[in-house]
Amino acid sequence: MVVVGGGRRRQAFGPRRVNLRDLRYLVAAADTEHFGRAAERCHVSQPTLSGQIRKLEDTLGIALFERSHRSVALTEAGREITEHARDILERVRRMEELALSRRDALVGPLRIGVIPTLCAYLLPHLLPTLRANSPTLRPVLSEEITAVLLERLRAHEIDVALVATREDEDDLVETALFDEPLWLAMPAGHPLAAGAVVGTAELADPGLPVLTLAEGHCLADRVRELCSIGTGPVLDADLRATSLETLLQLVVAGRGVTLVPALAVASLHLPGVVCRALSVTGGNRRIALLRRRSSSRLPAIEAFERAVLECLPPLDGEDPCGGPRALR
Repeated sequence: MVVVGGGRRRQAFGPRRVNLRDLRYLVAAADTEHFGRAAERCHVSQPTLSGQIRKLEDTLGIALFERSHRSVALTEAGREITEHARDILERVRRMEELALSRRDALVGPLRIGVIPTLCAYLLPHLLPTLRANSPTLRPVLSEEITAVLLERLRAHEIDVALVATREDEDDLVETALFDEPLWLAMPAGHPLAAGAVVGTAELADPGLPVLTLAEGHCLADRVRELCSIGTGPVLDADLRATSLETLLQLVVAGRGVTLVPALAVASLHLPGVVCRALSVTGGNRRIALLRRRSSSRLPAIEAFERAVLECLPPLDGEDPCGGPRALR
């Protein structure tokens, strides 16, 4: 069978077969639209690259590029085939990373999911520690609410998740890492700002409007649990945000108060907000690590767990305003 393309007769699908090197050359030429620049990217000579692409066209029996003296451009078929080439090269890259991680569990990517109310406040402490302890481990981070993290964990899209809720599912293993105190954030000038801590009576004041995050955030569930103490405060159902930053802007605007985790408090530089520690039984949230029971990345996960515990700020068990309390 012969196919006409690119101005000459081509033998379709002869004994020569497509190889990964050809696909890399194709993608480089497609990205640069210039054989010379593509050759530089691939660290080969221009004749070598253009010759291999011509052989690839002969193998496929179709023209991939329209050529001129100054540039090259993909044909319509070339664009479609290049997308397949990109997909193949990405799959090969993942396969190579997987094999590398199996040979050495502390080499390659570790896919980590973290809840939004923890991610931005823990990472500045965690990433330098993880890099120092396990320099060949590459963290790939996702910030999602708990339900999404659990779904992705079970779908093998992430290797480990940091959450603030308890999961008793048979397919997941939970390791409690630390208890993080919660603080009450209020507008400057609020009556409770005069005290050092906020007690049960103040938190249970029915006249205290407590703002919460939107449904799906585990911190919102914890706030509702704590605010069921006594008569319980009034939750403003019309003002629920999807981030702590938005919630605190509502506090600045005088729309109410909210509970903020200790690591976030340490990062706050928001004029108009005052934070006071809680002197309330259970006035904290427990941060836990979740992994699949069948996970093959245990050494990497254990290294990540050690980094989390090591990076926590100094602890003072006697001070109600102290930082997170490590459990291990």
